[in-house]
Amino acid sequence: MVKISVKTGQLKNEIIRKDENYLVSIKERPEKGRANLAIIKLFKKELKKNIKIISGFKSKEKYIEFI
Repeated sequence: MVKISVKTGQLKNEIIRKDENYLVSIKERPEKGRANLAIIKLFKKELKKNIKIISGFKSKEKYIEFI
């Protein structure tokens, strides 16, 4: 399990690795699960890894698992 911190409503999508955690910036707003979907797509596109959000569905602090 990996912790990520999310910033929504940003100008660009990016993933920054900080130690064992990630800082994720996405353009999407946190409405109707769109931000969570954007995070999943971003990890697949940038890191070529599939992820599953374990906890923090409505939080800026989330825990993910690589699958």
